[in-house]
Amino acid sequence: MSGKPHTRYVNTRREMLAQCSHGFGGLALAFFGAADAARAASSRALNPLAVQPTHFPPKAKSVIFLYMDGGPSQMDTFDPKPLLDKEHGQPIKMKTPVTQFNDVGTVMKSPWKFKQHGQSGAWVSELFPHMATCVDDLTFIRSMVTDNSEHTLANYMLHTGFSMQGRPSMGAWLTYGIGSVSENLPGYVALNGGLIPPGGIDNVGSGFLPAAYQGMLFRQGANPIANIQRREPSEQFQRDKLDLLGKLNKGVVGRLGATPELDAAINNYELAYRMQSAVPELTDLSKESPATLDLYGINDKSTEVFGRECLLARRLVERGVRFVECLSPAVAGADRWDQHSNIVKGHTDNCQATDKPIAALLKDLKARGLLDETLVLWGGEFGRTPMAQISGGKFGRDHNPFGFTMWMAGAGVKPGITYGSTDEYGYFAVENKVHIHDWHATILHLMGLDHKRLTFRYSGRDMRLTDVHGEVVTAILK
Repeated sequence: MSGKPHTRYVNTRREMLAQCSHGFGGLALAFFGAADAARAASSRALNPLAVQPTHFPPKAKSVIFLYMDGGPSQMDTFDPKPLLDKEHGQPIKMKTPVTQFNDVGTVMKSPWKFKQHGQSGAWVSELFPHMATCVDDLTFIRSMVTDNSEHTLANYMLHTGFSMQGRPSMGAWLTYGIGSVSENLPGYVALNGGLIPPGGIDNVGSGFLPAAYQGMLFRQGANPIANIQRREPSEQFQRDKLDLLGKLNKGVVGRLGATPELDAAINNYELAYRMQSAVPELTDLSKESPATLDLYGINDKSTEVFGRECLLARRLVERGVRFVECLSPAVAGADRWDQHSNIVKGHTDNCQATDKPIAALLKDLKARGLLDETLVLWGGEFGRTPMAQISGGKFGRDHNPFGFTMWMAGAGVKPGITYGSTDEYGYFAVENKVHIHDWHATILHLMGLDHKRLTFRYSGRDMRLTDVHGEVVTAILK
């Protein structure tokens, strides 16, 4: 035997159990954690839109995004710049970056006058007489910045947090994170006003997330969803077919095991069946009062399209839909909000088409007690430059991603405040910059989600809406 003392690790079972007691607790916790994860995965497999627990108590239950496709001009809408009046027609007295068309031009004053409104004294141009009556419910962010000055890439950044095609949109991330309380409608709906934004439907897609989380595009008219009409001779006949299909699918699952694709297909068939009744009821506005239809401008040709979108948005969130995007309406003679020339006509027509419906939505939500639980967003993919572009003798403005205005309203945000600022020309954000990543982080936060913890494993790494960026803008929160 060696003369070295023998190392004594464990002498009795009692000592072993005492020393390992915390380890057994860890094993139990791991077991129950795995069981919880398995139950959550099973719940998602059976219903991808099943309600999920939030990271912390949410302020908002739903989001309505009023998307102003093309880039509204901040110095002509909500960010007045007196210096433009003083230096109108002169070369701009600052170094300017390369713009989309690199058309620098001379300083151009706003064609519209501004006034202060409400108790908050917010500045609004005469383009928005109806929205001006709602400023005490709005949170203006005048210091937005983004990464791109080209429409498609800027749209991808705005909608998906990444300037490339193929990433999940914020509506998809949101429904993936918390599910939907609506059983008969999709969790994420995009209302088409006649214009699909540059970048196409990938702006409302699910990317690498399961297909159940992509936005469902509702068209205008009596049949907003393609191929949803019943083709069977009766509802009972269709129900029998679906029951048989479900039985066959369950047989496949029993033999081969469940797959995400098969689970999604089963769920989609059932959701489509329920939507056959829910969608016609949703889009039937005959039960809305004449006063409500007038409020939204439904009976006015200039506001009918976006008025209907805004009214449907209210009806959707009433029915538990999590995320609704109202796409810009098609306006005759205007290329969205993208006025490189003739900004007077283009912005006037776009404001006329959207101003009254937006104000109606805000007032209607507030009157029904829904604004306290609905987050309303307004804005485009970037702003415009303070210099003039000239085409055919008509003035416009180039793209500007360096400083522009968006606003938020409703659940969890401080009403009646203006946050951040741009320089004297309205070109660059100079105070309290808010990047699109910060905007996304704040939206998720208001819905009860930590943007750093809302992840999905893909291509060998944990992906998230804000990538590796973003901070919640706490200064605008209640």
